[in-house]
Amino acid sequence: MADNGSLGKRILSSVIILIPVGLVVFYAPNWAFSLLASLMIGYALWEFFGLAEKKGIFVYKYFGVLIGMIVPLMVYFEMGTEGCITLEPFFIVIACLFTFVLLFIRRENSQALVSIAVTMFGLLYIAWFFSFFVKLKFMPHGTLLVVFLILVTKMGDVGAYFIGRFFGKHSLIPRISPHKTIEGTLGGLIFSIVTALAGKLYLPSFSITHLLMLGFLLGILAQVGDLAESLLKRDCAVKDAGNSISGFGGMLDIIDSLIFTAPIFYYYVKVLSRC
Repeated sequence: MADNGSLGKRILSSVIILIPVGLVVFYAPNWAFSLLASLMIGYALWEFFGLAEKKGIFVYKYFGVLIGMIVPLMVYFEMGTEGCITLEPFFIVIACLFTFVLLFIRRENSQALVSIAVTMFGLLYIAWFFSFFVKLKFMPHGTLLVVFLILVTKMGDVGAYFIGRFFGKHSLIPRISPHKTIEGTLGGLIFSIVTALAGKLYLPSFSITHLLMLGFLLGILAQVGDLAESLLKRDCAVKDAGNSISGFGGMLDIIDSLIFTAPIFYYYVKVLSRC
């Protein structure tokens, strides 16, 4: 159970993060939003590759971070062509090839398989998945869609934290996350559903049925994303991915719940708009 000091740090860090992010989402042009996504991805990838190094895995950290930061910019240019050219999958293929080339000139074969696997997984898991925020921003009412996704996902985090803190008694998966409880998980899901239903106020074209489904789906995916990162951290024997953001840990600890919700929400809206 977190103490009041930890809660205060979380609130302060949340305010410090939300103000600039909110300004970029609502008022900045799409290129600035894409740049913000690029910086967040680079930050998270640095922490991810740092976890790999703690496991003794050799990775080309600077190369992986650089490639990851370019992915959302590729998405930006792709969307600028109205989707006529799909750039980011091609770019990830090129990244895979260059990673092999770097391993060719390394002069030793140890950890070649795990190194390429970790590098490509990081690019897929963090860079590509999070870049779907840029795709969302370019859609009709893109700003409101981004706001909806962040609110539904993060209110689930808030609900899980507070319900788990005050009412949690039964551990969910203690070997992965000792402090997560069944009560907190259910509370987070309820918070996500209620927040999604409130989206009717600014997304009137979405039916109550779809909002209910999105609240349930995104609420579950958010918690899967949180647990997925917790699993990686436990394997590396660390509590947080980083220590630069007071009350949370690192950037990866903040965006973990958004990593799976972003691509799934994008495709949900994409399919819904064609029906």
